Amino acid sequence: MPQVRLLKPRRHVDGRGWFSETFRASDFAGESATAFVQDNHALSHARGTLRGLHFQVPPRAQAKLIGCLKGAIFDVVVDLRRDSPTYGKWITAELTARNGHQLFVPIGFAHGYLTLEPNTEVFYKVSDYYAPECEGGLRYDDAELDIAWPLPPAELILSPRDAALTAMCDFVSPFAYDGTPLEPLGA
Repeated sequence: MPQVRLLKPRRHVDGRGWFSETFRASDFAGESATAFVQDNHALSHARGTLRGLHFQVPPRAQAKLIGCLKGAIFDVVVDLRRDSPTYGKWITAELTARNGHQLFVPIGFAHGYLTLEPNTEVFYKVSDYYAPECEGGLRYDDAELDIAWPLPPAELILSPRDAALTAMCDFVSPFAYDGTPLEPLGA
């Protein structure tokens, strides 16, 4: 069963800089929904830009592989799989251009991030195409989720759409639990 994973691609360093493989299909062999079909690239000018918590529902649900090309993000993943013992629970990772870490998010989870530096660039691969009729999201400040964002609400910058997302108590999950609970990320 696919699970949320922190990937740490190896960097080969020499006097010129470094080289890293950022994606290998074989790393995802045997996992469902990991044939990535679309790459996305986002620039956030200001520190404190919050994007999320987003997901797509079936039949166009998406797995994601997220990384940070420039700057740093506080990345959040929320379990949305009904009957999961970790339903509504969340985990976080700091992805930076310096550490080169990536986060794999399978289908059945909401995803969002907060920029920790100005002019932060994020890339992510998705396993299905963007389908506006299937997009959904949860409020970043939902009391039921109680996410510990590293910046105070007064410093956050959201789109009007993200500021008006659904509360967890109003969300009816179409995602089934696959038997793998959300686990803490490896250090």
